[in-house]
Amino acid sequence: MTALLAAGDVAAQAPLPAMLVDRSVTLRIDGALDEDAWRTAPVFDAFHQFLPADGKPAPARLRTTVQLLIDDGALVFGIRAWDDAPERMRGTLTRRDKVGLDQDFIGIWLDPTGHGRAAQFVRVNIAGVFSDGMYRADLDESDLGPDFPIDAAVRRLADGYSMEIRWPLSNLRFPYADGKNWRVMIERSVPHADGLLLTSTPLKNGSLSHIALLQDVSGMGDTVAAVRDRSFVELKPELTVRSSRDRDAAGRQRSDRASAGLEINARPRADWVFNATLNPDFSQVEIDEPTSSGASRIALSLPEKRGFFLESADVLGLPLSAFYSRTVADPEWGVRATWRDAGADATAMSLRDQAGGVVLRGGAFETSEYAQTRRTLASMVRARWHGEQTVMGAFVSQRSYGDAGSNEVAGVDGQWRDDGRQALWLLMHSQTSAGFVDEPVARSTRVATRHGGYALGKFTSISEAWWNEMQLEAITPGFVNDNGFVPQAGVLKADLNLNRRLGGRTLALGGAALELYEFEAHLGLHEIRTLADPQRDQQASQVVERKLQPGIWFRAARQTNLWANLGFDQQRGRRVGVLHDVPAVHFGVESSPLPWMTKLNAEVTLGRQLDVDADRVGGGGNAIIDLGLRLPLPGTRGWSVETDFRVNRAWVQGTLGTPAFVDNGWRALGMLHFTAADSLRLLAQTTSAARRDDGVSGLEPWADRQVHRSLLYRHLWRHGRSMSVGFSRDRTHDPDTTNTSLTVKVQWEV
Repeated sequence: MTALLAAGDVAAQAPLPAMLVDRSVTLRIDGALDEDAWRTAPVFDAFHQFLPADGKPAPARLRTTVQLLIDDGALVFGIRAWDDAPERMRGTLTRRDKVGLDQDFIGIWLDPTGHGRAAQFVRVNIAGVFSDGMYRADLDESDLGPDFPIDAAVRRLADGYSMEIRWPLSNLRFPYADGKNWRVMIERSVPHADGLLLTSTPLKNGSLSHIALLQDVSGMGDTVAAVRDRSFVELKPELTVRSSRDRDAAGRQRSDRASAGLEINARPRADWVFNATLNPDFSQVEIDEPTSSGASRIALSLPEKRGFFLESADVLGLPLSAFYSRTVADPEWGVRATWRDAGADATAMSLRDQAGGVVLRGGAFETSEYAQTRRTLASMVRARWHGEQTVMGAFVSQRSYGDAGSNEVAGVDGQWRDDGRQALWLLMHSQTSAGFVDEPVARSTRVATRHGGYALGKFTSISEAWWNEMQLEAITPGFVNDNGFVPQAGVLKADLNLNRRLGGRTLALGGAALELYEFEAHLGLHEIRTLADPQRDQQASQVVERKLQPGIWFRAARQTNLWANLGFDQQRGRRVGVLHDVPAVHFGVESSPLPWMTKLNAEVTLGRQLDVDADRVGGGGNAIIDLGLRLPLPGTRGWSVETDFRVNRAWVQGTLGTPAFVDNGWRALGMLHFTAADSLRLLAQTTSAARRDDGVSGLEPWADRQVHRSLLYRHLWRHGRSMSVGFSRDRTHDPDTTNTSLTVKVQWEV
């Protein structure tokens, strides 16, 4: 959803000036901007509107200035933001990585490699809360996992605010020599001005990526040469003490144990980073939100939340199918090394995973799940070569099950882009000698080696009037990637998305007018067909799924996006099943409607739904609703309450007037923030699924329910030093099992 940047815009883009200060000068990070260095530093103030409509200059009443100083070990940004309605500025204490467009914030997107393919970023709201992470331009996706040791301070003023952000050079990843100019983009969010987002570059809505246009950082001088040989080592020991009580059919069990872990991060010089983890405890990582695939048997992917896997994620730079870190469930240890040069980069990783995880193996109509009953070794090596418009890469991956066999994958990939066009491709080959049996007990075992292949091609084309995308994917029946995510195999997939950009417009609704900042007409085509598989007696060219979905999308006031599609779809549930018609209506909305209601998101499907197990169609649907609230607590010293609610439901009606299949989930997360360093989290989550007599299939009725409740207090002294105390209770009803635990965890960066 984009427009191309005109050559004149690129030529006119001014660099962000930087000034090197004397090594004897110590800059206080207090948000005041009152030191001598700020009085003499050059000022940049050429901001542009990006949202809700691009191509306009920033309003004079919202003037924003940026200054950049380079001290002995960091980039220090000084921002002055004017606002003619400071009482309407929004910014409360919230969780880290939850700073969004509903809040006043300053964002910094920094690309020390100069390639424009990835950026490290941080957003700081006016309460001093951070969102930070790594952004990949090829997928136009942000990874919020990495946490950088950034220091920031904000001063609320009578006519706006001022902010200082200190970003240590030791946490920036750049080549040792011959690198390109560092590049940057500054952004400012002003939600009370109809969701205004200002950027220091003339970025266009719908560009190939959010960093399609960055500006050079000038005045760096010899800074890179001066800091590239500086080394650092971070040791992060952790101690976890847990007391658990379990109750199941065998009776009650008690467990009290303490475990120590260690994380090591080392950078001997700018182009090398080494990471290691020993016996990490991920118990304080927030559990996954409830999701539903309806009555489908195809697995869904989940986002990664563990920091070890997120270091230099841009170098790994592979589609999800090639490497999926959630395949490593409970590592005993892990090591990783990453190297960057001006024209190439590489990363290598190896982890020893304990037994107890789940292995996914894809088929044409379902994803099979197997218990990982052995300790495994997961390893990968990845390298890339950079050109001006192209990237070429190669990788090898192995999952070793010891004497029970292994899975090896090798592949090559590439990327090309030029003026609104981008092509991605990936080729992989696998050989697998690790299999699974259920009798007499579930276990992994060595089997005859089987080979398989995978191919992916994706092309995106953008112009003033169109945003189009085509993707082709082929996965042979024998392809397995136990370090990746392959929920289906033995299939051909084709996707075509055509989007006609119709520009902004105003709609008359009775006596009111609705302004649409962007409006698009959409047509989506999707088809999956089988490949021949003699081992599973699968014939070729069976249609598994076919979709024809015309629709519309628009963006309006209050950061509102709305879309609606008509689905003229077909779906087959099993190898010898019927290809069913499953017409439906699909629609969704994303909005930040009120200062205290920061998120209202919904995705809904209504119509005919396929019950895969019963191989029949009935009325039904799938709905997911997310609601986020943020409220300051009056009469307190800045305390605030943050709540997130999520509800999902999938169902297929039977012939007896009740749902034959239903899958429900709800989640309520409440945070009480006392200060930026102290918070109390309450999490309640319940998922349930059931099958009832549908009057036709004769399937056995069943019901399952899982319940989670937890309370967590956390205190953060500073980055890398924290203490948390948590209580949790988990219960499953089929079988009836309860686990209660009290956990105390201390992390201390040395």
